[in-house]
This record gives sequence, C-alpha cells and structure tokens, in this order.
Amino acid sequence: MSIKPQKAIAYALAGIFGIICSIVTIGILFSNFSQDVTDISNRAADNARRYVHDQSRRELDRQRTDSSPQVRRVEPTTERRPGALDRFPDHGGQMVATTPDGRKLALPTVKSDYKVDIRGDLATVTVEQRFENPGEVPLNATYQFPMAEEAAVYEMIMRVGDERIRADIQKKEEAKKTFEKAKSEGKSAALLEQHRPNLFTQQVANLMPGMPVDVTLRYVQTVDKIDGRYQVVVPLVVGPRFNPGDMSKNFLVESEGAGSSNDAQANDLPTAPPVSELDAPETIDPERVSLEVRIDGGVPIQSVESPTHVLEVSELNPRDWQVGLAEGRTIANKHFVLDYGLEGQETDAGVLSYWNEEFNEGYFSVLVEPPAEPADEDIVKREMVFVLDCSGSMHGQPMDASKAYMRFALKNLRPTDHFRIIRFSDSATEYSREPKLATDANIEEAIAYVNDLSGYGGTMMTSGIRQALEVPVPDDTVRLVTFLTDGYIGNEYEIIRLVGDKLGSARLFAMGVGSGVNRFLLDEMGKMGRGFTKYLDPTKDVEAQARELATRLQTPVLTDIRIDWGELGPREQTPEKIPDLFAGQSVRVMGRYATPGTYDIEVQGKSGTREVTIPLQVELAEEPSDGKSVELVWAQRTIDEYMHTLTTPNRLRRTELTDEQIKEIVTNMGLDYSLVTQWTSFVAVSEKVVNPNPAGAADGQVPEAQADGVTRKGYGQRASSTPQFGAATAHGTPEPTTIGGLLLAMLAGAFGLRRKD
Repeated sequence: MSIKPQKAIAYALAGIFGIICSIVTIGILFSNFSQDVTDISNRAADNARRYVHDQSRRELDRQRTDSSPQVRRVEPTTERRPGALDRFPDHGGQMVATTPDGRKLALPTVKSDYKVDIRGDLATVTVEQRFENPGEVPLNATYQFPMAEEAAVYEMIMRVGDERIRADIQKKEEAKKTFEKAKSEGKSAALLEQHRPNLFTQQVANLMPGMPVDVTLRYVQTVDKIDGRYQVVVPLVVGPRFNPGDMSKNFLVESEGAGSSNDAQANDLPTAPPVSELDAPETIDPERVSLEVRIDGGVPIQSVESPTHVLEVSELNPRDWQVGLAEGRTIANKHFVLDYGLEGQETDAGVLSYWNEEFNEGYFSVLVEPPAEPADEDIVKREMVFVLDCSGSMHGQPMDASKAYMRFALKNLRPTDHFRIIRFSDSATEYSREPKLATDANIEEAIAYVNDLSGYGGTMMTSGIRQALEVPVPDDTVRLVTFLTDGYIGNEYEIIRLVGDKLGSARLFAMGVGSGVNRFLLDEMGKMGRGFTKYLDPTKDVEAQARELATRLQTPVLTDIRIDWGELGPREQTPEKIPDLFAGQSVRVMGRYATPGTYDIEVQGKSGTREVTIPLQVELAEEPSDGKSVELVWAQRTIDEYMHTLTTPNRLRRTELTDEQIKEIVTNMGLDYSLVTQWTSFVAVSEKVVNPNPAGAADGQVPEAQADGVTRKGYGQRASSTPQFGAATAHGTPEPTTIGGLLLAMLAGAFGLRRKD
C-alpha cells in the first residue's frame, strides 16, 4: 500500500473520530441540559405544591377566625445594622465535604419549622426538622442545634415514608446502644442527646437519597416577664466554643470528672459545627427556618414586637394574635426574640396551676415581682467592677457594643462610687492597681482606656473572674461586678463553679453581648452570682441598649426573700432559696400542692434597710385547667435546681445529697416524666431496613450558619475533624473544561498528522 492511501485513511479515521466525539459531546451537553430542565421542572412542581399547601393552610386559619384579621408588618424595635451575613449572598449550589482520601461527599441538609403556642406566660413549642440527603451515598447525619436552656423536651416523633415512630426515653448509654444497633442493621433511626441545657445533638442513621426523615420535637417553657413585658426566646444558632488547654476542672459530677480531661459527661461537646459562611458561602441556605407564634393572652394583648426580626402580625381578636416572619423563612444566624405586653395589671397570667387526678396532687407556678425601688438614703456605697471579654470572638461589632455600654455606664456612676476595669483574653489585666473614685477626670481617663481595647486571642475566662473577685471588698461597700462576654467557651461548669467559690458578698451581673450567645452559661453566672443576666445585641442600636441596661445596674430592690405560704403548705418549693430581685425583674417560684383552693400568701424581704411585705392571693385549680405543661415545667425546674447544685461548691450547698444521688434523682425524673436530661435521651427506630449496606454509609454533619455579628476571628482555627467545604456538582459527567480539553487534544492530533503530510 502506497503512502498517500495511508494518509487518506488516517485523515478519514481522524475525521470520523472527530464526528463521533462531537456527537458524544452534543449528547452529553443535551443530557445535562435535559437534567437541568428536569431539575427546574421538579423545583417548580415542588414550589407549586408548597404554594398550594401554604394557601390551603392560610385559608384554614382564616376560617377559624370570626372575622378577617388585618395583617400588618412590624419592623424590629431598634435599627438594624448590616450584619456579617449581609456580605454573603446566596448562590445556590450543593454543599459538599472533602473526605480525607479526597472524595467529594454531599452533606445532609435540614429545614426547621417552629410553631410556638403561648397561653399567658407558658409556651409550648413544636419543632419539625426535615433531614434530606442531596447526594447519591447513604448518610448518617448529625445536627447540632440550640434549645431554650429551661425547655422541658418531652416528646420526639420520627417519620420515614409511611412509618411514624414515637421515640422512647432511655438512659443515655442505653439510647446510644439502641441507636448504634439500628444503624448497623440498616434501619432508619433518630437519637436526641443533651450536651448542655441549651445545646442538643440530633443524629439520624441511614438517611437515604430521595427519602427524607422528619423529626418532630415538642417542649414547654415559661415566658419571662422583664420590665413589665413578657419575652419569649427561640434559640436558632450555635456560636463557636473556645476550650482552654486544661479541661480537667470542667467536671459536672465530681466523682466522674475531677482530674480527668476525658469526662464523658462534662466534656461531651461535639466538634465545633462547620460554618457555612466561612467554609462555603456559595451554599448558604437562606430558608433554613420558618416560625409561627400564636399568643392567647387571656386578657387583651397590648402590643407585639421583636428586636431581632421583621414580623407579620395578625390580630385575630383582642386576646388572640398570630405572629410570623415577614419574609416567610429565614437563615438561622441569630436567636428569635419576641416581646409582648398585656393590658391591665390585675391578671392571672402570673399564677399557673394543674391538678393531676391520677396522683391526687397539683403543681403550681407563682410569678413574684419586686416593689418600688428603695430610696437613695437606703442605698449603700458601691464598688463597680467591669470585666470585658476581649477575645477573638468579640472582635468587631461585639467589641464596639461593649465599649458603648462602658461609656454610658462610666458616665452614669454615682459620685460616691469606686470602679475597676478588667480586660481578659489569653490572660487578664487591670486598668489601675487600685479602685478609682468616680470623678470626672478619672471617668474621662477610663473611657479613653476602654476606647483603645480590641478583640483577639483565646477566652481564658477564669483569669477575669479571679482578677475581679479575689481582691478583698472595701469595708461598708457592696461589690457589683458586670461581666460582658458572648460566653463562647466549652468549660462552662468550671466557670460556674468558680463564680460560686469566689463570689463572697459580691453580686455578679452577666451581660451577654451577641445575637447568638451562650445563654446557659450567662444565665447560670447571673444566678450563681446573685445578680441577673441581660443581653446586648451588637447588630442593633447599641447606644439605646446600653442606656437601658446600664440604668438597671443598681443595688437589689428586694433581698433576703422568703415566702410565708400560710395554709397552702407546699410539698416542695423550687428554687429553694429565692434570689434577690432587681428593678424590672421577676422570679418564678414553683411547687406541689395537696389541696386545691384559694390561698393568701406573703412575699417578705428587705428593700434597702426596710422590711417589706407583699401580699398575694393565689387560686390553685381542682381541675387540669392549664394542662399538663405546668407539671412538666415543674419537673424541669426541679431538675434544673438539682443540676445547679452540682455546679455549686460543696461548702455552699443547701443539701446533704451526694453527686451520685443527685445524678440518680435527675435520671429517674427524666425517665418518669419523659424528659431529655444530661443522662436521658430520646431514641426512635424504624421497623424497616432502608439501607442494605449500612457499613458503606458516610458520616456527614449539617453545616451551621455563622452567628450574626461574629467575625472570622471568632471561629479561630478549624477543628481537624471538621469537613472542608468546596463547590462541586453531583453530575457523573466530565466538567465542561474537561470536554473542551478533549476537543483540543483531538484537534492537536489531527493538526500533527497534517504537519507530517
């Protein structure tokens, strides 16, 4: 065969190969286009179904009311400043983690729907979580989420396909074994565990592609009354946590944790959650959460507002209002806070009761509010100690908010006050060696010092506490400590116990600075410190908030509080020791009663140097008037009181029970009342096997949003076990750049053959 026929054959083969590749390429592109069209069509169908569902639900809501309510938009109560999330628009895409061996793994997603039913000052919350697997590989999903620290979580239901499984309450170790067994058998399973009273983990085993798992949680909580208005908080975001190198003192049950950094009970915080905005901003889910609130005030509702979110409010009737998010759904980057007021002073909202016919006993709740503030002549000299968290998580807006608070607080000191300023991050330093008298010159100098502070480094909170409390208190002086922090640490138990050990005669006020702060730690610090806890949102008008909070920092309005129960004679009272009351505060006292009826009781205490008596009349039900929620709240408050005892230094405890006895009591109460506690968990297991190869399932953690107002510095170095994120597609076809490369290679080959011609 001659050379020319060989070249002709080569050219012909190259041409045929090029035609085939072009056809294949066009086919692939058409297939991807078809898949995209299908995806768009499916999304459109889902949106249409969701729209029809929403319209049907709204129509039913309208039919329930006698008249068509007027819907109005309610803006946040203070001006909103641009937050960290405003810098990250949503670009859609798929959340993908890179495994250690370089494989791309689609992460599980979750959407949460909150429904809050408020009656007077008692709230029942239903949380519906839908877990989905957007990839092609079975997943074992982990979701870390916050909860109201005093919530009584009493029910969990799992739905998989046509199965509906009510979860069982079991001891924590047993529940974990039940869950792991179901996971190994390829069954769908869900496990709810408490790590802190405000931090939970939901695990879902064998989450299959195209088969969502729905988990419904229900809990009850009381609604606090602050400055004459009721406030309900729904936590939505988990902030970062700093753990000091030595966690050996962070024990809860001393016999299990003292001297050990591996205490399973005290140090069982899960790995810090992956943060969408830091690791994969293109995959932010702006519709993670929906929230609806129904308020039955019992009396006409005066107003409803939120300092955190824009609301859509419907007044169904004067006593019954419905509240939702104006945008429908929202990103879960800050806690939801709702304030409402009731008309009139004489209401029954402060007294709740429930009669349990089976046990022939009742449960009651009484809200105690303080009298008028004491006269100036009754107020003793004060040493005002300000402790500022200057760690990395406070960088930016939180630090600016703390400075704003300090400027106002310093300018409003009394001429007879002395003050100290302490900053801490990796260690603590103090503004001056001796307390300064609140003169104009000293205050101006102190403000200049505060203005130069910045946020960096770790959160060694113990150093700040020791610096504030270990110095002797001057004679005839009351020490009032204001502690400004976001509470983003993992050694909460060590901190709470240290406050109790070092407090002495001082009062400590915890000021939570942030939109998603660690409320469990801050509330316990205020409780252990015999003061109170307030919250400052750095994304709002900080000047207005600083003025409000600083004016509350006075001496207690009512101290040495006790209650003369008269003929009521409750079987138990919680809290056993009633804390001091400050202006704008209230305290809830709960217990059990043996005989229904109307009783006259007296709240006694001291206002300054004067003895005060506040008469109250309480009516205790002989029928289940307020529902079983009162019983559940009583049980949870009793559990909380026992848990508080565990973090109280032994010399300050009011009980002779050992740590092990308290643990046993809490465990049994969790089992008896079906409540999630430190040592009891909910577990649900399906009957069907959904994953024939459970060993091949991958582990994935649902990513969390970055807390609004917290910068990258606040999250520090990523934990080694936290997945790395990147944008990737789920298609099994070559990327367009790869296809282009193949075409270029073919053209180059043909060009090379031609050059040999």
